[in-house]
Amino acid sequence: MYIKLISIALVGVMIAGCSTRGVKSHSSKKTTSSSTKSYTSSGSKKDGSYVHPTMRPYTVFGKRYYPTKVRVGEKFTGISSWYGPDFDGKATSSGEIYDMHALTAAHKTLPMNTIVKVTNRDNGKSVVVRINDRGPFVGTRIIDLSNKAAHKIDMVKKGTANVRLEVIGFKDKKAKKMGSKQAFNKDTQGVLTYETYAIQIGSFSKVDGALKTQEEYDGYRGYRTIIKDTEYNDKRVFRVWLSGFKSEAEARDFKADSPFENAFIVGE
Repeated sequence: MYIKLISIALVGVMIAGCSTRGVKSHSSKKTTSSSTKSYTSSGSKKDGSYVHPTMRPYTVFGKRYYPTKVRVGEKFTGISSWYGPDFDGKATSSGEIYDMHALTAAHKTLPMNTIVKVTNRDNGKSVVVRINDRGPFVGTRIIDLSNKAAHKIDMVKKGTANVRLEVIGFKDKKAKKMGSKQAFNKDTQGVLTYETYAIQIGSFSKVDGALKTQEEYDGYRGYRTIIKDTEYNDKRVFRVWLSGFKSEAEARDFKADSPFENAFIVGE
């Protein structure tokens, strides 16, 4: 299922192999939006700007897909399926090795490393996953969850579920050991990586605390909150950043006159 991404034609061929995973097709209430843009066969825009390989358009079963940038807070509804043992240990479309025990998922157009909260609308259970694969290409399903994620929202036996997706952040590929000078990673493919500086206002081992802090302080004094799904000492850590500072001086002045006693600046 690994995409070499030498050309658009090769993308379609390589992805097609994972398009039949899961259970029988169900109808989706709503699918994600996508935008059509002009690309050359090499995956670069005609104006010459670079397009990351995982963001290039591709074709599966005759249908064209356009990976699209999204913003924190965007929501989508539809049908979720899951995939497990048959794909465990195989390469995903991002090049990572699929681990059915990790909290990951496949999506047709969301940027790789997008962090999504998935809620089973039938029972109210939620799980936070990271997009690291493309799919599902069966019917109109909008997301394929890992086996572990599917267990979290109690949909394994049924095979599919009515879900709501909410974009809550983007994973920084270099965030395993984040210090006070750790920069945003420009390759995360999320539009929120455009800011130069941010202030970390919270760090949590469970996503519920991060979500509460994100909601409480989003828009505080004109700045936005985002969640960074990171690893530290082999443990999953959800960090809440207040973003939108255009300079270190602006971030430093804000920190000096803020209620966040343990906050620190992250930036280039």
